[in-house]
This record gives sequence, structure tokens and C-alpha cells, in this order.
Amino acid sequence: MALVTLAEVLNDAYRNGYAVAGFNFYTYEDASAIVRGAEELDSPVILMASGKAIKHLGVDYAASTVKVLAERASVPVVAHLDHATDLKTIFQAIKHGFTSVMYDGSMLGIDENIKNTKLVVSVARALGVSVEAEIGRVGMSEEGEDIGEILTDPDSASEFYDSTGVDALAVAIGSAHGMQKQEASLDLDLAREIHESVDVPLVLHGSSGVRDEDLRQIARYGFAKINIGTKLKHVFAQGIRDLCNSSTYVPDPLKIVVNASQEISHVVKEKIALLRE
Repeated sequence: MALVTLAEVLNDAYRNGYAVAGFNFYTYEDASAIVRGAEELDSPVILMASGKAIKHLGVDYAASTVKVLAERASVPVVAHLDHATDLKTIFQAIKHGFTSVMYDGSMLGIDENIKNTKLVVSVARALGVSVEAEIGRVGMSEEGEDIGEILTDPDSASEFYDSTGVDALAVAIGSAHGMQKQEASLDLDLAREIHESVDVPLVLHGSSGVRDEDLRQIARYGFAKINIGTKLKHVFAQGIRDLCNSSTYVPDPLKIVVNASQEISHVVKEKIALLRE
């Protein structure tokens, strides 16, 4: 299959009350493992490259990686730029073939966030690319830095969406990036209020730390995109440790990364299945 946009995937999920998982990748191996897991469950999947991945791979190689995997895949694949704060990086990503971009203006005041998001939307939409943006702020950055949580105000969400017309809106309801355990306390009443105030697919960031029971019901509040990153990093690293500590260990880099990537596929399938329940 070819690449698809975020809007194509999320609009169906939003209308039909389910959620699609977005998974962060950093190399070809983990990206490939994510797609394999999605294929086994015949599910669309969102491959997300955040700041670290872009710094490591470069915008062009990250885009090419997803393009190649999408062409070989049996399921729809979205190439998504995650948490971009720099407009230049966003426009480069669009140029190189990302089908979806997230402008993260959550550290700015709402007026400047709206202004910059509107610019991104005007450029992206002209080129057939979807846009995700954020209002409110989860408590930790993608790099694990404490940036201060700001729960999303429903009225602000409505103002933001009415002003920008984004394809997906990330909001803060109690999750956080970088959580090692599923201990986040989501404010589901707030989720319902936000859903009632805006008619757009909502996005939950920091979902590795969200309890399974909350993920099972989050789609009923309009959350059509669920981001998973930290959990994949954890199982990938653990897979490497387990192999290197085993009696069958051989110093074969390819065997090491392939073995660790299998653990990623397992988690991908677990999360996709969970979001379908």
C-alpha cells in the first residue's frame, strides 16, 4: 500500500468510535517491527518520528524509511512528524513526503500557538498533508524533561479548533511522556467535556503510562489517536539485554536488533488489540 494521511485514518476511527495507535520509531528496525505488528492484526498504523529520530536520521531518511515500509505493507501507513516546534523542520518534512505533521506550540501563549498553527495548516492543506496541533500541555517533554502540566480547558480547545481547523487536536487530560509504569490518572470527565466542545479527532500523548482500562474506553470521548513511545523503547532495550545475557548470545549486531525488534511487534499487537476492545 501507499502512504495515507492522518485525516484519512482518523476520520473513520472518529466516526466509528475506535482509536488508531501511533508509535514512535528511531531506526529502520523498530519501524519495520511496528508495521509487522500492525499487519498481523490488519490494522492501519501511524509511524511517528519525533525530535530525537529526526536528529538521528534526518528528515529525508526518516521520510524515506516510512515510504519504503508503506509501499511494502499490506495495511495503511501514515508518516507523521511528531512534536515539531520548528516551522522550518515542519516544512522540510512536508517537502520530503511526510503525510502528517504535528506543530507543537504548547509552550507558547494561545494567540501565538493559533497564529503559527494556522500558517502550518495553510501550507500543509495546500499540499494534501494533515496537521495535528496541541492545546494544553502534558507534564513531561519527549526528552523526559519536566515542563509543567497544563490540563486543557474545553473553551480554549474550542477557540483553538475554530481558529485553526486542524485535522487532529492533542489535549492534556492527565497523561505524561516518559512514564515507565501505567499509573497515569486520566480525568475522563474533562475528556468528555472537551469532546463535547470540539468536533474533531482528539489525540492522547504519553499513553504508555495510561492504564489499560482507560485506554479501552477513551475512544468514546473522541480520542481517535493514541500515542505510544516509551513502552517500545523499554521492550527494545530489554530485548537486547536479555539476548546479550543469554547462553546463546553471539556478537551479531543484526541478530541482536532483529531479536529486540520482535518484542516491539508484540507490544504493537497488544496495544492495537486493546484499542479495538
